[in-house]
Amino acid sequence: MTAVLTGRRRIPRPAQMWPLVKAPAAPSRPLSDTAAVVSTSLTVLAVVVAWFLAQLMVLGGFEQDRAQDRLYDELRGQLAAGTAPIGGIIAPGAPVAVMSIPSLGWEQVVTEGTSSGTLIHGPGHRRDTVLPGQAGVSLIHGRSSTFGRPFATLLSEGPGTAMTVVTGQGTMKYRLGRVRRAGDPMPPAPTGAASRITFVTAEGSGRLSALTPGDVVYIDATSTGEGFAVPPGRLNAIGPSEVAMAADTSVMASLALSLGALAAVTAGALVVRRRFGLVRTWVIGAPILLALAWLTADLATYLLPNLL
Repeated sequence: MTAVLTGRRRIPRPAQMWPLVKAPAAPSRPLSDTAAVVSTSLTVLAVVVAWFLAQLMVLGGFEQDRAQDRLYDELRGQLAAGTAPIGGIIAPGAPVAVMSIPSLGWEQVVTEGTSSGTLIHGPGHRRDTVLPGQAGVSLIHGRSSTFGRPFATLLSEGPGTAMTVVTGQGTMKYRLGRVRRAGDPMPPAPTGAASRITFVTAEGSGRLSALTPGDVVYIDATSTGEGFAVPPGRLNAIGPSEVAMAADTSVMASLALSLGALAAVTAGALVVRRRFGLVRTWVIGAPILLALAWLTADLATYLLPNLL
């Protein structure tokens, strides 16, 4: 742009006397069907994965705390009424004992069964062994990385401490030994009326230990007195989902239905998005998506190893 000089005044050309008028912006093109499908599907997938990780790292701890409170109240009422289970066939998930280490401020209610779904609520008693407090060896499985990490304290501070176990047969005292790993010698089998509890968990390492557990480890607790009698009727075998590091595949049908519902919500979001726009679609669909993501993530945790 140039100007015409006339004396001392600088007279602008007409093009400089008014601001330039911007051309109207080209209207944005709506997403193609393929882009909309990919965008919505990736958003749904991201929500499910994020909720799954939150369930493992944070929300699972709150769930385990609530379950422990409920189980404690249930078992306390049974102990007061003299109806706490002491043998025979016990329903999976039923509380059977309370373990506590006063010096560590540690207390957990033990439930019957060791499947992945059962161990979400706390330590579980392997059903083909004697109950805690009874003569013989009782196996107790528990998590050390997720859902409250009930056995993390045992691994780091448990060896050498005194533990109290309360069941329907009474109270028993134990002394915890050191952590036993693969290749370490096993303690001799208890004789007579001696009682031993063997805690079974997984030991991970690093920041991703919750998702990449290491080998199975054990902590043996030996009674300081004679164990209680063992009633007849104990199971002689357990299902494949109850052994150490096994997954619980009984939720596969429910998980398939949950994933199908997520797929239906995704497809519905694409249809609604064309008519009402992106914002209105997510306002309507977000609560449904979050509820299904929670359910799907919760069911997916059953497929992880039960000691994770």
